[in-house]
Amino acid sequence: MIGIIDYGMGNLRSVEKAFKYVGYEAKIIKDVASVKEAHALVLPGVGAFPDAMDTLIKTGMFEEIKRQIDKGKLFLGICLGMQLLFEKGFEIEETEGFKIFKGQVIELPKHNKIPHMGWNSLEIKKETPLLKGVENGDYAYFVHSYYVANNEEKYVYAVTDYGVQIPAVIIKDNVFSCQFHPEKSGKVGLKILKNFGEMAKWF
Repeated sequence: MIGIIDYGMGNLRSVEKAFKYVGYEAKIIKDVASVKEAHALVLPGVGAFPDAMDTLIKTGMFEEIKRQIDKGKLFLGICLGMQLLFEKGFEIEETEGFKIFKGQVIELPKHNKIPHMGWNSLEIKKETPLLKGVENGDYAYFVHSYYVANNEEKYVYAVTDYGVQIPAVIIKDNVFSCQFHPEKSGKVGLKILKNFGEMAKWF
């Protein structure tokens, strides 16, 4: 079972329905016991970095998610769920994240229309099972005002351009993440979620 972590933010039902559409069991979870039991974890999210971290810490899920990642459990962060994996976020106030990846989450440059909302093409840098069947130039759906910067390039598997190069897919070991919303990205997004479901069989 793929556990979709509910911390009060994100299109949880959309993610759940998308997984079920491509043939994988997914369930919305919101407690420590369920985080332990899930075969794979998904952290979606739309909202503010500090509010998300506050909720995850207060519910005890923050420590358990870190523990499960350290044990090698398959993990997917989506949008805010990706950003939380980094060292710090600077939305509203400076807030520490999971520190799975090095880097910070900062506001998009002022010369861009903020939020970045809509379809942008993906430039695939490296192959990964998560992007199997996704081609260079395929479009994905983004909704965000902050992006990952000062990160380690070796973990970047795809980028998109929005006046600045934005890391779109970042992967390290068992931790997969995407800045865009696969559940809103049509056939491309469904491929990605199906690929994640397939990987979950082997972790």
